[in-house]
Amino acid sequence: MASTSDFKNGLILRIKDSLWKIIEFQHVKPGKGAAFVRSKLKNITTGQVVENTFRSGEKVEVVRVESHSYNYSYSDGDDYYFMDNETYEQISLPKDSLSDITDFLIENTSVDILFDGEIPLEVRIPQHMNFKVIKTEQGEKGNTATGATKPAELETGLIIQVPLFIKEGESIRIDTKEKKYIERTK
Repeated sequence: MASTSDFKNGLILRIKDSLWKIIEFQHVKPGKGAAFVRSKLKNITTGQVVENTFRSGEKVEVVRVESHSYNYSYSDGDDYYFMDNETYEQISLPKDSLSDITDFLIENTSVDILFDGEIPLEVRIPQHMNFKVIKTEQGEKGNTATGATKPAELETGLIIQVPLFIKEGESIRIDTKEKKYIERTK
């Protein structure tokens, strides 16, 4: 058991026999009345996002999870296959449990899979990843000082906004949480 003072983003809680991940939280101390914690929680199995309020100091059950390193191998229809880096065993996960990261999965991507015993809970990808630009429009010469952007399609099919000087075939680093361009890479 832990209290609300132990909250942090990414912590997994068991509430009413369901597993919930803390997306964000905020301690609130109003001028009148007791302090409380306002939180946004995501159901691990269904993906449902709800807002919940906890009294300050309230006890909650924290799920102890184990993290294992895997490599993404391939997808076959709605199943995605990952190989354990130590035992070389493969596991498959359904597409709906990976909905927010499928745009970033390319062959041999290193991921961490969180387990509650034998049950896979969540797949975590690196926050910054490098991708090749497959398709984008040609930028006009000398028109880069304004900070203007254009759409670019990455090798995974994801379309993001990039600066005008980015060309097809270049590698770029993106932030996977914000789905934004960071810099050009070599």
